[in-house]
Amino acid sequence: MALSFDLFGTLVAADRPAAPWDAVADALAARSVRVPDDWEAAYRSSHRDYERGREAPLDEHVRLALASRGVDVSEATAREAVLAAFDSPVTVRDGAVEALDAAAECGPVGLCSNCSVPGLVERTLDRAGLGRAADRDFDAVVVSVDCGWRKPHPEIFEATADALSVPLADLVHVGDDARTDGGAGRAGARSILLADQTLSDLAADLREGRLC
Repeated sequence: MALSFDLFGTLVAADRPAAPWDAVADALAARSVRVPDDWEAAYRSSHRDYERGREAPLDEHVRLALASRGVDVSEATAREAVLAAFDSPVTVRDGAVEALDAAAECGPVGLCSNCSVPGLVERTLDRAGLGRAADRDFDAVVVSVDCGWRKPHPEIFEATADALSVPLADLVHVGDDARTDGGAGRAGARSILLADQTLSDLAADLREGRLC
């Protein structure tokens, strides 16, 4: 058996900009990029069609939105700006460390997260002290912007199981969102939702061998 955890809303709570287009605009301006006067409209418009379930990388969206207004920006600048706009303080949720430590005693532990901002998951793990800085490495980190698929699409859960070297049926995914994280159960794995079980309760079940 292997366990995977959702990140945002499950292991950590993160501050999100109320107006993301403004946060991105500020980050672009700080990098000497001319922000169009109608930037909010450009940001909130679709500029490319994606297959259902596919992740739409936010840095790509920003470059396409700028290009639609005649502004060219490099991939590196767009990526830096988007990461800066969303790299905000985070709070580790109660029971998260306890659950991760208990899961590591049972088998491989992975992270399976929806995130359209390249590098944000890794930055968040460092901010929260849940990554290498805390000497608590995940056996696999699968992020939608890298994998190309968003939960609840089966592909991202299959990729997580593969990364953890277990059959999909042996993957237990823990998350807070019934629509996205609950997709693990529909894909052939097992899902545990925080609405039904707290992280502390999950840790206790793992330590007592009720799950592994």
